[in-house]
Amino acid sequence: MAGISISSDKKEDLVNETIVTSEKAQDFVSDREKIEQTAYVDSEKSDFNEYVETAEDSPIEEVRAVVSNTDDTSLPVYTFRMWFLGIVFACLLSFVNQFFHFRQNALTLSPLVVQLLSFPLGKLMEKVIPKSKFFNPGPFNMKEHVLITTMANCCYSTAYAVDIVTIQRLFYNQNLGWGGGILLVWTTQFIGYGMAGVLRPYLVYPASMVWPGNLSNISLFRSFHQPDTNWGGPSRLRWFLYCFSGMFVYYWLPGYFFQVLAFFSWACWINQDNRVLAQLTGSLNGLGMLSVSFDWSTITSFLGSPLVVPFWAIANITVGFVFIAWIMVPALYYTNVWDAKTFPILTSDLYNTAGEAWNNTLVLNDQKILDPELYATYGPLRMTTFFAFTYGIGFAGVTSLLTHTALFHGKDIIKQFKSARTKNNEDIHQKLMRAYPEVPDWWYIAIFLISFGVSFAVIYEWPIYLPWWGLILAVLISIIFVLPIGIIQAVTNQQPGLNVITEFVIGFALPGHPIANVTFKTYGYISSAQCLNFLSDLKLGHYTKIPPKAMFWVQIVGTFLAGTINLATATWLMDTVEGICTPSGRPFTCPSAKTFYSASVIWGAIGPERMFGSESPYNSMLWFFLIGIIIPVPFWLLSRKYPDSWIKYIHIPLILNSTGMMPPAVPLNFSMWCAAGFVFMFYIRRYHFDWWRKYNYVTSAAFDSGVAISAIVIFGVVTGSGYTPDWWGNGGAGSNAMFDNCNLAADNAYGYCASC
Repeated sequence: MAGISISSDKKEDLVNETIVTSEKAQDFVSDREKIEQTAYVDSEKSDFNEYVETAEDSPIEEVRAVVSNTDDTSLPVYTFRMWFLGIVFACLLSFVNQFFHFRQNALTLSPLVVQLLSFPLGKLMEKVIPKSKFFNPGPFNMKEHVLITTMANCCYSTAYAVDIVTIQRLFYNQNLGWGGGILLVWTTQFIGYGMAGVLRPYLVYPASMVWPGNLSNISLFRSFHQPDTNWGGPSRLRWFLYCFSGMFVYYWLPGYFFQVLAFFSWACWINQDNRVLAQLTGSLNGLGMLSVSFDWSTITSFLGSPLVVPFWAIANITVGFVFIAWIMVPALYYTNVWDAKTFPILTSDLYNTAGEAWNNTLVLNDQKILDPELYATYGPLRMTTFFAFTYGIGFAGVTSLLTHTALFHGKDIIKQFKSARTKNNEDIHQKLMRAYPEVPDWWYIAIFLISFGVSFAVIYEWPIYLPWWGLILAVLISIIFVLPIGIIQAVTNQQPGLNVITEFVIGFALPGHPIANVTFKTYGYISSAQCLNFLSDLKLGHYTKIPPKAMFWVQIVGTFLAGTINLATATWLMDTVEGICTPSGRPFTCPSAKTFYSASVIWGAIGPERMFGSESPYNSMLWFFLIGIIIPVPFWLLSRKYPDSWIKYIHIPLILNSTGMMPPAVPLNFSMWCAAGFVFMFYIRRYHFDWWRKYNYVTSAAFDSGVAISAIVIFGVVTGSGYTPDWWGNGGAGSNAMFDNCNLAADNAYGYCASC
């Protein structure tokens, strides 16, 4: 599936895929033991060794261990059950994930849920539907399974452009309408798809372009399509139903009847009048020290499920989180760096120099463009020390990934790129794929040209104010960088993001234009990110011998459905939820959209020159670009000197980029995620490995699904009845009426609360 996405403003994009990947290809499946550790693999694992020693196979050891070197071209793929389950799950994931995107705890249903559920449903349809070439041609096969999951993978990430529509409507009082919104969403998605098709000969066909993130998924697919033998206890499906039902019922406590359980700030309640105690221990507006959560959606918000992340990655994130959130931030705040005490300790909200909430309308003209004279009168803009420092961490994260990749993977990248350019690099998988008609290049080129052409209509017909040269420059940046970034991801499973580059470029080239800034960033950054996501799925289809035209159509349909349903869901919520994206609209407080809006002000309306220039108090954050380049070097040297020590597991880009998600994430999201990860990925995996191997991933998918369905039912109950229990356990008690009943956590050091 997808690789790493690095973001400094819409920071939740960072982790969903960052933390589930390993540092090196061999970390995924380098031997029989690691195959068992990364996926559902039958203890016998006979199917993984079905090829014989003398048969032709992939030159890459990790691929040989997981991917079959045979194919059955007679297996049907264009079946009713493939289309039906694919479309149903695509619509479900698009709706549910966009629905939760607006909530305080933005739970995300991953394709793992589809991968798990589609198998028993496919087998059920195999048994109950009468035999037919289209409706039921025989046993539910792995190719159908892969296509269903691929369609879902095109849908589970909410369309980045929806946040443009959201902030433009709610924060800038401009409505693109359905026409402008859907064209913006579709064009930003499909431009990347057109680019992906052209890059297939360089990033999909060569054996050296491994895309290691797909290997664990393939091992999971194959484990489903072989007998589930030699197990005791309930089947995986029955266990899923047990956990799903239990979580569905349980979530009514933190989701409706006793909502304080989601942000349980027990230490703060010891002394409600102690402001420092509230700032340090408050779970919603403070640093969350000693706080706990009994809500699965709080644990998995922003970081995804900890049950699918290697423990070495959890350990890296834990160290980074503790050092940054619980050591550096209090030190900066209580020493009053950048007048920190004038503002709250934790928020992505923006302020003026007096600590009052920033009113962006006072510095913009009627076209929502910065008026320098108004800004000189009302400004300058200020943000919390926490927010500014996490921008610096994000800067370091970008450059550290480049250094880390060059040091740890540079030789492999050069070697495999050279190999990709030779005919000798064609492996058995490419030879087997010759049995299927290839998608003509002109199909992809046509998609790119149509999407690119429609994009000009979008920026000129609707109030975006991005000039023609800006759109061309954005797409050109994406085109220039996508191949080298793709090579890095195909070899190391790490994807350097272009969002910081695009923000800086347009911020200096076109200051004062907030919507133009985020639109430029979306066309420049998301186009390349989408391209690489599509290429990853194409490689998955390549490994599993899916006819290329089948992959083409499921990706097209999935992307089309995702954009449509994402926008429809967002529009419906903005039309029906009173006070959405404000504290009164809880739980639809839109932490991600608010952070995205703050970024539009910082990088667009005000611009990087004013925010990080020589006269800005935040100018020192630019040094983090250099710091990021340097930090990986000593750890690389130590890993070479002590190759068998724990030092080899230190991953600086992972530490920096994941913790850069705060805000919109709060420290409690991290502390509970790390704790849950320790229990499942260290303790249970080490001491109860048989249980972990069979049930761990099923448990994760069941909890995610149970919470999602329960939350939607609760939303219907609240909307229909208009009733929510009003008592201390649902928050709102005390002077500032905070949701976690920790009423002073949102105050500044002098007792003023700008958001209360």
